[in-house]
Amino acid sequence: MKRPQSPDPEGELPFWRRKAMKDMTQAEWESLCDGCGRCCLNKLQEEGTDRTFYTNVSCKLLDGTSCRCTDYKNRSAKVKDCVTLTTRNINRISWLPPTCAYKLVAAGKDLNWWHPLVSGDPNTVHQAGISVRGKVGASELDVPDDQLEDHIVSWPLKWPKGAKG
Repeated sequence: MKRPQSPDPEGELPFWRRKAMKDMTQAEWESLCDGCGRCCLNKLQEEGTDRTFYTNVSCKLLDGTSCRCTDYKNRSAKVKDCVTLTTRNINRISWLPPTCAYKLVAAGKDLNWWHPLVSGDPNTVHQAGISVRGKVGASELDVPDDQLEDHIVSWPLKWPKGAKG
C-alpha cells in the first residue's frame, strides 16, 4: 500500500504541525481522533502505580465495526468514567495508546500514514491494524467488573507491524 504524504496543498504545513493544540478549532481538535477505538476499551489500573492493563472489553457505547462512539455527544453523561481529552489533560493521561494522534501531536510528532487526515481515507486506520475492529471480545454490558482480569490483552499498547513510518 502506498503511504501518502501529509497534506500540504500550498506549501503550508498541516494544522497539526503549525498550530499549538490549544489554538486548534474544535473541528481540528476532533479530527485528530483517528477512530481506532483503543481508548474505548476497558482498562484496569494497578493499585498504587500508574500501570495500566487494557482489556478486549469495550465501552458499552463503542460500535466494534466503525470503532466510533454510538452516542458521542452524550457519552460523558452515559458513561461515568468516560474521559474527555483536552489540551489541559492530554499530557497527564498515561493510559493513551502509543498510536494516539493526540499523544503524538502533543509530543511534537507527526501523524502516521494511516491517519485519516494524512491518508484522506477513514479506512486506513483499520487497514493498518490500528483500530479495534475485529479485536473486541465483548461489551462491558456482558462482562462483570470482577471478570475483567480474564480479558487483559497487550496489543493496544503496541504498534502493529508496518504501521509506523
